[in-house]
Amino acid sequence: MDATMPTSPAHQETSSYGGLTCRCQWLKALPNKFNALVMEIARKTKQLGQEDPRRVYHSLKMGLALTLISLFYYFQPVYHNFGENAIWAVLTVVLVLEFSVGATLGKGLNRMLATLTAGTLALGAHRLATLSGRTGEAILISTFVFIMAAIATFMKFIPKMKARYDYGLTIFILTFCLVSVSGYRDDQVLELAHKRLTTIIIGSCISIFICVCIYPVWIGEDLHNLVATNMEKLGNFLEGFGDLYFMVSEEPQSNDSKSFLQGYKSVLTSKSSEETMANLARWEPGHGRFRFRHPWKNYLKIGNLTRECAYKIESLNSYLNSEIQTPIEIRGKIQDSCTKISVECSKALKELASVIKKMTQARLADLHIASSKTAAEELKNLLKTSLWEEAELLQILPAASVASLLLEIVECTEKIAGSVYELANEASFKRMDTTFHRGVVQPIPNNINVSDHTITIIE
Repeated sequence: MDATMPTSPAHQETSSYGGLTCRCQWLKALPNKFNALVMEIARKTKQLGQEDPRRVYHSLKMGLALTLISLFYYFQPVYHNFGENAIWAVLTVVLVLEFSVGATLGKGLNRMLATLTAGTLALGAHRLATLSGRTGEAILISTFVFIMAAIATFMKFIPKMKARYDYGLTIFILTFCLVSVSGYRDDQVLELAHKRLTTIIIGSCISIFICVCIYPVWIGEDLHNLVATNMEKLGNFLEGFGDLYFMVSEEPQSNDSKSFLQGYKSVLTSKSSEETMANLARWEPGHGRFRFRHPWKNYLKIGNLTRECAYKIESLNSYLNSEIQTPIEIRGKIQDSCTKISVECSKALKELASVIKKMTQARLADLHIASSKTAAEELKNLLKTSLWEEAELLQILPAASVASLLLEIVECTEKIAGSVYELANEASFKRMDTTFHRGVVQPIPNNINVSDHTITIIE
């Protein structure tokens, strides 16, 4: 007998009715789902704009630039002069207008100079090729294209060229090939090159003008603030590390709720961002507190030293929740010195961050660095004594490792201070007025009986 039994009409009718009911319910819920999706997109869009309002401004600037450049198509006299080549102006705005002034200037100047250079060379190559006859022209043009493309592509592998002129070299290859190859079939190659260059210059100038004059975003200023903020994050960690590590409780402490313990993590991955910002900042003109040819390379040096310190802090953080902990009574022997080192290095890093943010030549951090070095000497002397003889090696290792890392952080903080002072000197930061002002202390009348006197000095 066949195992498959025929389905009864009643069962088929029930199944069809159930499927129809599910589809109806899905259709009824569709407006609510669509409304929830729209609200979620609106919420995320609002959050994105609130996090950095400059994103909204940049979007509006892009719309304005494309609207202005579209006039090439709307006005017949302008379109008659450029024809279909006007599309290059629109493409230039889309490709050149970037979020920051440095990026826009870099791309705009790269595109204009590369188009001018490649167009001139392509016209020269076309002129030489036409002297050799129709057959020789194709051979010579192909040879010139091969040589120029190979040279420009190889130049991209040079680090300095790639950092600043990668986009320009790409445009150079594109323009040279387009003009030289098009000239083989089109006798009006000079007019083609002229219109292409003119439209690209117009598009680049409009992009640069809008980016610089309407709510400009200076990437150099972002780099300046990023380096200072990263130093503050390290200072925040060190400020609370000593008290947290030497707590009386031996139970591992959860650091999920301690935001200062997580802030340093972003410093570990900031190298590529800093290098990109520094390369783009070199294109920016003098503005505000940043003069022309500001020493942006010094920020990279400070950033590298800050990351070196952050990696040591990463190792310190691993000892907070380590399964193997040094007993409290052993940790207490080095508590004072370690806590002082941690606090003084924290204050030094925050002072150095303040020097960068305020752009002043203050050396208040030297006092904290001197105090941390004094505490470091005390810690070294403690480590050389026989305080550890009664403890097992496995118990000593975590605390000894923490002490060693703190000693390295002292040296790293001193290096950071030297780099910050070098930046302050080369960038001509404002010098602080360290002169002392004379003052007069009014005596207290004899009829007033007070045991304590407070003197308040107002700067």
